[in-house]
Amino acid sequence: MSEQKQQNKNGQEPDLNELLKVRRNKLTELQEAGKDPFQITKYDVSHHSADIKEHFEELEEKEVTVAGRMMSKRVMGKASFCNIQDLKGRIQSYVARDNIGEDSYKDFKKYDVGDILGIRGTVFKTKTGEISIHATEVTLLSKSLQILPEKFHGLTDTDIRYRQRYVDLIMNEEVKDTFVKRSKVISSIRRYLDGEGFMEVETPMLVQNAGGAAARPFETHFNALNEDLKLRISLELYLKRLIVGGMERVYEIGRVFRNEGLDTRHNPEFTLMELYQAYTDYHGMMDLTENLYRYVAKEVTGSEILQYGEHTMDLSKPFERITMVDAVKKYANVDFSQITTTEEAKKLADEHHIQYEKHHEKGDILNLFFEEYVEEHLIQPTFVMDHPIEISPLTKKKPDNPDYVERFEFFMNGWEMANAYSELNDPIDQRARFEAQEALFAAGDEEANHCDEDFLNALSIGMPPTGGIGFGIDRMVMMMTNSAAIRDVLLFPTMKSLDK
Repeated sequence: MSEQKQQNKNGQEPDLNELLKVRRNKLTELQEAGKDPFQITKYDVSHHSADIKEHFEELEEKEVTVAGRMMSKRVMGKASFCNIQDLKGRIQSYVARDNIGEDSYKDFKKYDVGDILGIRGTVFKTKTGEISIHATEVTLLSKSLQILPEKFHGLTDTDIRYRQRYVDLIMNEEVKDTFVKRSKVISSIRRYLDGEGFMEVETPMLVQNAGGAAARPFETHFNALNEDLKLRISLELYLKRLIVGGMERVYEIGRVFRNEGLDTRHNPEFTLMELYQAYTDYHGMMDLTENLYRYVAKEVTGSEILQYGEHTMDLSKPFERITMVDAVKKYANVDFSQITTTEEAKKLADEHHIQYEKHHEKGDILNLFFEEYVEEHLIQPTFVMDHPIEISPLTKKKPDNPDYVERFEFFMNGWEMANAYSELNDPIDQRARFEAQEALFAAGDEEANHCDEDFLNALSIGMPPTGGIGFGIDRMVMMMTNSAAIRDVLLFPTMKSLDK
């Protein structure tokens, strides 16, 4: 008796354990009959479902082979229909006893939804106009011993979807499409940068000094050397060493790890892309970012107009460029160009009910105003430039205003999408800033940078003027796929253990 019939019997849901037992018994019967599907090692696939539908006129009445998961089956006496799902979609197959043989048809009727089949047959169109395969041979390639979610409701429990992404991909076509687009985002980034003369490199994930960003690292122990190591929080310091070594344009796309909380835009391990280009500055990085985003959007979505939730973002227009001071003046009506001391800044923060920490200085408080009043308004692509030096320890000072640095953050949809600098290449200045960061760490700031002597040695050898940028790939994919949460664009997001 089929699972569907068992479900309908007496109008009651069947016992799940009984259904699983039935599937295992079917496998045992197949094995005892010398038909163990797990002994099959390969199957030659000539076409995917979408290819057959796209090229029907060429393939009509031609023999094809497809393979995939059976998602539905309708048995009607001596003939049946089933739907096979493969990488590119689904296609119907007509399976008749007279075409595949009595014994094979008897076996086919016992196959379950979820089983993986190989279908050989000819392409035709049914009376209702559905492109299908008239099967001449059906091969069971793998027996599914588990029950897929009920087809009409699919897999909707968010926690289960993230924990069992393999089932999510089977049941929700839009999920598979998201991850196909994610792959296209990364491959199109590579194509663009390769075309601009950049070289892709790889740098260490296990490091003694996790620098290059304000974040708390994960720590581990390397038994062979009896040393404590950290997982990298950034790609920056090693890539800059390569610029020192004469590799003028380098980039890396890789995982970084930050020991921080989980929310819709943060996961403790995520994909970062950083690039560094000698002999340019942060203005050069703005031009590159603008061109790269347009290129990727057209490659992945076919348009320079992105729809995310209720917002429509137009990448075809020149991206707005505004300084942080002017942005705060525009949206908070507070002019930090008139603020000269930390005491004045803290008084302003008190008046606006903005919380700050004891060690914060004027520049830190400007940034707090920016986060409170400005970010949510930056829906269209916007470069926010010229950050205070206090929050930018690896960036060149502005020659005409050393309280600020040549840095920008790129915003869309109210989110920070990228962070870029005219890179600091003065080893004396860099040492002083590292020392200031060490003082912050000693005062309790766990996200402060530490002094990296080898990096300082590299700068002492000499690094040319350089522009650098870091892109959050996951947020970029969210934007390109209209995904609500970062977990929706990570195949296997970090989840709390079920054992806890």
